[in-house]
Amino acid sequence: MRDRDRGQLSLSVAEAAVGVVLVLAVAVGFAFGLPQPDTRDAQLETYAEDAVTVLAGEAPRHQGATRLSEVAWSPGAFERESGALERRVDRILPDNLLYRVTTPHGSVGFRKPAGVAVGKASVTTQHGPVTVRVWYG
Repeated sequence: MRDRDRGQLSLSVAEAAVGVVLVLAVAVGFAFGLPQPDTRDAQLETYAEDAVTVLAGEAPRHQGATRLSEVAWSPGAFERESGALERRVDRILPDNLLYRVTTPHGSVGFRKPAGVAVGKASVTTQHGPVTVRVWYG
């Protein structure tokens, strides 16, 4: 009879210990919180993809299938259209972003500083790839 009483007492103590550990774990979780996911990189990728999508869907100013195929057409076409491309990208992206658009014949935008998170998106035109990189300025 004594063995049965001791077994029940041990089970009650074990249940109480598990309960205390559970309560402490919940309290520590609330006290320190959960780490927030880093959404900055994903947001930058979205901005870059959106900019490429808008530019790839716009009609050219002079020749080519789209605005991006026009700037990728030739060095002369890039020189002629680079200012307009730069102004258009300035209007597409939010003011807190800096960018660089790279074509086979040159680039417009800003030089990326080292050590910053960058979003990148590319599209292939009939005259070569065009890449948009964005970062927080």
